Amino acid sequence: MAIHPIAVYGEPVLHRRAEKITEFDDDLAELVADMHETLIASNGVGLAAPQIGIGKAIFVINADDDYGERHRATFVNPLLIASKVPDTRPDPDEESEGCLSVPGLDFPLKRADRVTVNGVDEAGRPVTLSAQGWFARILQHEYDHLQGILYVDRLDKRWSKKWKKAQAAHGYDQPGRSWMPGVDPDPFGH
Repeated sequence: MAIHPIAVYGEPVLHRRAEKITEFDDDLAELVADMHETLIASNGVGLAAPQIGIGKAIFVINADDDYGERHRATFVNPLLIASKVPDTRPDPDEESEGCLSVPGLDFPLKRADRVTVNGVDEAGRPVTLSAQGWFARILQHEYDHLQGILYVDRLDKRWSKKWKKAQAAHGYDQPGRSWMPGVDPDPFGH
């Protein structure tokens, strides 16, 4: 297993739809193991393959749901079904998100309260997970990565303006930037 660098906003692989997995082999199993190791080293709750520079439709999670139950899971070629996203403004205290690929920043974003993700794991076995609240947010966030969408791409007008200023200040608009979990300082201070 190996820890991979995390690609930062602006890297092209983050901004295009991930390719479906067609071969379930030892290489895929190794990639998934690396993703779980990288996730742990990054102190994150979810990680999509594009975030480590691999444009494949895989994400992993390792987080507690809203009931305190820990979920460590792998989703290959997932499909997400979500409830309607409310039309209200996001609450900055309750609905802020961060992203390993937008290090050190977080912004409020409205998300669906309930989701179900269907897919398979690295061995091709069916996986289904339903979630609500914060845990549903994690699943939507990682699924978006596979669509080439980062959470900052979904911000409302007010928060999008703040993101654009922060993006320019941090240089999060150029390809080739990354950070290494366990080596570079944790951008979220964990």
